[in-house]
Amino acid sequence: MKLALLGAGMIVKEVLPVLQTIDGIKLLAILSTPRSLATAQKLASQYGIPQSSSDYQEILQNPDVDTVYIGTPNHTHYTYAKQALLADKHVICEKPFTLTLSELEDLAAIAQERGLFLLEAITNQYLGNFQFLKNNLAKLGDIKIVECNYSQYSSRYDAFKRGEIAPAFNLDMGGGALRDLNIYNIHLVVGLFGLPQKVQYLPNMEKGVDTSGILVMDYGHFKAVCISAKDCSAAIRSTIQGDKGSMAVLGPTNAMPELTISLNGQDTQHLNHNRPQHRMYDEFLTFEAMISERDYAQAQVYLEHSLKVMAVLQQASEYLSK
Repeated sequence: MKLALLGAGMIVKEVLPVLQTIDGIKLLAILSTPRSLATAQKLASQYGIPQSSSDYQEILQNPDVDTVYIGTPNHTHYTYAKQALLADKHVICEKPFTLTLSELEDLAAIAQERGLFLLEAITNQYLGNFQFLKNNLAKLGDIKIVECNYSQYSSRYDAFKRGEIAPAFNLDMGGGALRDLNIYNIHLVVGLFGLPQKVQYLPNMEKGVDTSGILVMDYGHFKAVCISAKDCSAAIRSTIQGDKGSMAVLGPTNAMPELTISLNGQDTQHLNHNRPQHRMYDEFLTFEAMISERDYAQAQVYLEHSLKVMAVLQQASEYLSK
């Protein structure tokens, strides 16, 4: 994978040292806005990236780049991804993939037509603890209740209350608790159980954006409640309850750092099947393998999952304007 990175913000700074540890990934370019170009140039120097630019077309015209990683604000994902696909580059895009389902469907059609990989960087689907949950759900018997709570007081919330609106609190730019934090909960639940029958979102709206909210996913025989908040905090954990026991994720659903399993009449077990590496390691290890081995079938499985998540997100986002 010969990679160009879009963005010079927090997520790109976090992933760069991870990418350096994965055989087969070669860092070739980094894009930033003109205002952040000095930061991109510093990162390029630090990580040995030969090209840094604020001109996207310049990067897309680099014949050595075969894959673009999009780590820019949410509302830019669709445009950047479409341009990359039309330039015959594979795309790895941060969550949420796009702002609407139709945008993702458009990207998927272009990728299929051109024989390109289109992948969402969503950590929890690739972690060992996620696989353990999925492989051991049957031990819980009939599922009754699923509850995910990812509530984390935002460092930008106080400024938001003063009227300083960052992209993370701008609904038009894809901000808000639903797309920023609850998206991880949605990925977890849909990854384990598929599409729900019904979706309802109950947001707490402030200055036109959901600073927190409760998402209800109705699976008929059981219900899933996904809570996220940027305006308050609580213990971050997720619980799956069945008539034969329960399993819990202790910690945020993007990292899933520890699990417990409590079967009826048995002591609670604490488990961790994640690798010791950074939470983003497994997803990029898988991305590199899929692209280098041309494993389109496996990539399609992940893309279909992302389309289901986007369908849930689309239904939930309709409540933001009510």
